[in-house]
Amino acid sequence: MKNYRQQGLALEGARVVITGGGSGIGRRMAIGAGRKGSAVVIWDLDRERAESVREEIVAEGGRAVAFGVDVSDRAAVLAAAGATGPADVVINNAGVVSGRPLLDDPPESVDRTLDVNLRSLFWVTQAFLGGMIERRTGYVVTVASAAGLVAGSKMADYAASKAGAIAFNEALRNEMREAGAGVATMVVCPFYIDTGMFQGVKSRYPLLLPILEPRQVAGAILRGIEKGSKQIIMPPLVRSVPLLRLLPVGAFDWVADQLGINESMEDFAGRQGDRL
Repeated sequence: MKNYRQQGLALEGARVVITGGGSGIGRRMAIGAGRKGSAVVIWDLDRERAESVREEIVAEGGRAVAFGVDVSDRAAVLAAAGATGPADVVINNAGVVSGRPLLDDPPESVDRTLDVNLRSLFWVTQAFLGGMIERRTGYVVTVASAAGLVAGSKMADYAASKAGAIAFNEALRNEMREAGAGVATMVVCPFYIDTGMFQGVKSRYPLLLPILEPRQVAGAILRGIEKGSKQIIMPPLVRSVPLLRLLPVGAFDWVADQLGINESMEDFAGRQGDRL
């Protein structure tokens, strides 16, 4: 494989595109990148939310533009990419979760989860990757989830989409290495993030795995880009989670229960469209 050693990318002066940049860790990444001197491009389904983040960045003396974009719509992505121009960093962060039992998950909900969490990775990355390869520099970040490493109940569509996101990053990383394209990649797999949807988990479980703050995750991603990281798993203990599959199924289920992996989705029931 060529170009095995991956280099970091300085955020100062870089054009950084963040999907789902209007809330959660996307908002924190946008503000953080603005403070580092990036030209920040905020894409969000909610144009007003994106504009609000842009205003925060500009008020601090930073540079930012905002677009209302449905990343599941390939034509909308291509139009927004044309208006955005070349990107140095693309952070695929947009995501939705439904948290329904399989029999209660209607087709439109499954389609929406897979469209936003997985298919959009193809449309957004394809829109900017050619320019990165031509310039022989760039960084593509895929925000997946610990749910892509091990799936609990009531998250079939979400976990499948995030496992697919991990595979997407892996394939892209190897493709860029083989081509010697100079384009870096990184996958991010955080455990629970405190976006207001985990109050039930907080009250039911001892925090064997701490609930992460959006600012904490966003900061780790931005530092990872500058350092040249290929993978971020938070907290570090989650690195061992995929090893559960090597255990007998009964032991797997017992450990998963202790970690709250199954109960966690109770907090999402009926909350279609919420973000992680």
